[in-house]
Amino acid sequence: MSTLAENRARSGSIYLENKVAVVTGGTGVLGTAFCEGLALEGAHVVVVGRRADVAEALALRLERTYGREALAAPADVLDQLSLVRCRDKIMEKFGRIDVLVNGAGGNQKGATVSPDGSFFEVPRAAIEGVFELNITGTMLPTQIFGEVMARQGSGSIINVSSISSTSPLTRVVGYSAAKAGVENFTKWLAVELARKHGNRIRVNALQPGFFLAEQNRALLTNADGSLTARGQTIIDHTPLGRFGEPKELIPALTFLASDQSSFVTGSILTVDGGFSAFSGV
Repeated sequence: MSTLAENRARSGSIYLENKVAVVTGGTGVLGTAFCEGLALEGAHVVVVGRRADVAEALALRLERTYGREALAAPADVLDQLSLVRCRDKIMEKFGRIDVLVNGAGGNQKGATVSPDGSFFEVPRAAIEGVFELNITGTMLPTQIFGEVMARQGSGSIINVSSISSTSPLTRVVGYSAAKAGVENFTKWLAVELARKHGNRIRVNALQPGFFLAEQNRALLTNADGSLTARGQTIIDHTPLGRFGEPKELIPALTFLASDQSSFVTGSILTVDGGFSAFSGV
């Protein structure tokens, strides 16, 4: 079993010691990596997700591995009452919230234009569903958990965006537009909180490039693990020549979460292997 001291020696320092970090979408592939990375840096992690059994198992593993208290707090980011119950559970156990990672989000098949389909046939309900999950699913937890930060007078909010927000991708029309909205909200809220609540509450976004997760694996890889035509195109346009690994998002995440970034707010931090820098020529 790893101890916090062993983790400190391995990582060099603990940037989030005793901070309370809430991660929505904490049971997904990237969300799990976020939880582990924050725990490694000394945080007490609250795993928020709809799958209670997965959240509980992850929280237990974090405690055993990193020697920090963790909490499973099942909730739906579109259900205000469940988020309020989640917040109350956090406050009862820890008494504060220092970091919020809005990791919940994703795409829906219906909001994607198939190769032989048309944008004009995309159902309104599918587009609304993607906007609801990504935009409302970011704003609502920010209202519920961010209010605690406002009362405390300190905190770091990190929204998870996507490279598709600034480099719109073919087919994923709803998702690209929704993530662009998340980045706009990030900048707006950074200004709002800094002007009305002093300089101790910061809001930034993490913009991942291409990382294999549940929602995109079938689109980018075949059953045998080989790349689809779309997956190969992405690799060809990524200067580092591969997909990212979830652990490679952690240094950027912990930088934004910690006091290392005390003068950083309203920023979008891109981790994409150079995809956004390459014109294709």
